[in-house]
Amino acid sequence: MFWEFVATVSAGLAGAGVALALRKLTFSKAPKWLIPSFAGIAMLAFQIQSEYSWYEHQSSRLPEGVVVLKKVEEKAPWRPWSYLYPQTLRFMAADVQRAAKNKINPDLILVDLYFFERRQLAKRVPQVINCHLNQRANFTNLLDIPKSGERPQSDEWKTLNNNDPIKVALCHS
Repeated sequence: MFWEFVATVSAGLAGAGVALALRKLTFSKAPKWLIPSFAGIAMLAFQIQSEYSWYEHQSSRLPEGVVVLKKVEEKAPWRPWSYLYPQTLRFMAADVQRAAKNKINPDLILVDLYFFERRQLAKRVPQVINCHLNQRANFTNLLDIPKSGERPQSDEWKTLNNNDPIKVALCHS
């Protein structure tokens, strides 16, 4: 976040420099208000570009085997341009390559989900996926792990849709 601030200030200084150069080229006939205007426009343009390129930059840095499952595009009234082209400021990824099958019940797969949000630290949430019963649960020490062929008895297990991205990414059959 600090480097983004430095880059934004630098963009503002560059915009002001362009306005100063214009004033110099026009022998000071260009109005003085161009200097802060160019600085503000440059900073705003940098922030817009930074927000739109954030998702591509972050997803390109994911290690091999980590798959983006879902991206959330947002629109906001304080960003009127987002109504024309929504911004991706959050996404979810799964570490499919390091997913592990349960030795007792091979229908269960332990996988790490990662939640990314602009200007936030990534969050890791371990999940247990039951491919056979189309269910998922947060992995904790208290989670009731059913044996093969059994239905889970706890309310921690949530039903997945057939087209749920995590089911599609992990359950190959």
